[in-house]
Amino acid sequence: MESTTEENRRKYPRLNAPILYRAAPFISRRNPVMNISLVGIRVYSDEELNIGKRLELELFLPDNTSMVCTARAVWQKPLPEGAVAKYEIGFEFLEISPDDFQRLAKVLDFQAPVE
Repeated sequence: MESTTEENRRKYPRLNAPILYRAAPFISRRNPVMNISLVGIRVYSDEELNIGKRLELELFLPDNTSMVCTARAVWQKPLPEGAVAKYEIGFEFLEISPDDFQRLAKVLDFQAPVE
């Protein structure tokens, strides 16, 4: 997934979807994803992250199942005081199993690319 961000935006449009996330394997509150594509997500967070930081994220799908993927922070934007969170963060998926990729594609109503 080394495509440029602009290429990813054209190939995999970001969508609003009823998906929640949390940093895995921590027991923490599930937070809504702002938008998601097959290559990444945009979220709100109160935690400041270094660009390039890798995290395991657990995504909770609408069918009451979850999946774990490895992602890295590719951008971060501070939000104004009084906003829903302190930061808006963009993550790029780095590792996701083929089965989970297919499940996510189904949720997003995409056909997975044929290799």
